[in-house]
Amino acid sequence: MYEQTHRTTANRDRGRVSYERVTAHAILDEAVHCHFAFTVDGEPRMLPTLHVRVGETLYLHGSTGSRPLLAARGDAGLPICVTVTHLDGLVYARSHTHHSANYRSVVVHGTARLVSDEAEKRLALDTLVDKVGRGRAADSRPPNRKELAEVAVLALPLSEVSVKARTGGVIDEDEDYALPHWAGVVPLRLVPGIPEPDAGVRVPVPDYLRAPRSPWLTPVPLRGSHVVLEPLDMSHVDGLFEATRDPAVWQYLTQPQPHTVDGIAEFVAEALRGNQRGERVPWVQRDAVTGEIMGTTSYYFPDERFRTMEIGGTFLGRRWWRTGVNTEAKLLLLTHAFESLDAIRVTWQTDIRNERSQAAIARLGATREGVLRANRRRADGSWRDSVLYSMTATEWPSAQAKLRERIRPRAAAA
Repeated sequence: MYEQTHRTTANRDRGRVSYERVTAHAILDEAVHCHFAFTVDGEPRMLPTLHVRVGETLYLHGSTGSRPLLAARGDAGLPICVTVTHLDGLVYARSHTHHSANYRSVVVHGTARLVSDEAEKRLALDTLVDKVGRGRAADSRPPNRKELAEVAVLALPLSEVSVKARTGGVIDEDEDYALPHWAGVVPLRLVPGIPEPDAGVRVPVPDYLRAPRSPWLTPVPLRGSHVVLEPLDMSHVDGLFEATRDPAVWQYLTQPQPHTVDGIAEFVAEALRGNQRGERVPWVQRDAVTGEIMGTTSYYFPDERFRTMEIGGTFLGRRWWRTGVNTEAKLLLLTHAFESLDAIRVTWQTDIRNERSQAAIARLGATREGVLRANRRRADGSWRDSVLYSMTATEWPSAQAKLRERIRPRAAAA
């Protein structure tokens, strides 16, 4: 518990204020940035910056040429006030005056000092980098001496700290509850978007930048003798473009062929957005021997509650057709679905005109259930009839044995 001082004592809404050390730490640690206020030449200033907590010290990132950092050079340090706020929801009341917000905030008062010890500065910067991505400090180059000299770090002891928060629902006047107005809370949360790699990046998005997801929405790496399925990301754009330049690859797909790298980039970005929406789990297909990108495949509409999903969005570069790669890729996907995710049912849909795809799905051991009429739009704008196939968990053991038997001769020949 932090000791209450005259600067941390609330003058209003005292029921929302606390001095719990654990709560303050949690709010500070969750926040990516803060604001700190100070005075220079008698005038108020406020700056946003990144921060990180190490024990009972709050470190603030800055530049050696900035006004507050210059002011903090003296022995007296720099008096500052730091604030962090998480906005958790908007509260809509029946009356104007009772509209509010749910939030969690921390205010810290104290005198900041400029960190001059190199070891302490490196520790603060390493911890700050790890805060934006756990493990990132080891996965990036540390500052050299010149860069270290150009960066300033302020250290603020966590001694005068207060927490203020509002949670819960609407608080209206008694007579307002009969009014015919909608009232309630709209939750708000900060969520990461899809990582966008810099030009020239050829490595996958690191795990620490991937948000924790249900296993049903997580494209874990799957490895076979001839094909490797790895989580699709933007670093695969160039390879996917080269592998799928033949127009025949796109003949029966529901979108037109992208004829530029930027077009493939948008295709990949949309697949990743589909994963964010919970509609798709996309993989890229690589040659297990050469590492060359061959194509892509996905789960669609994974439903953890009813334990069903669809396999689709599959296409391979033409020179990998009829090589057995597709069979092994489907074996990997089916094994993951039925044995890792405990799925009950897996389905496929394909254009009624695509006889090659229908034959390939049937060879997997799937059962043709019927035709879904005019259920998807083709790339040319026409509506297609789709042939529906399925496989259930009870059918999987027999289908698996046959698939492995089909793959074995190719593996022996290799």
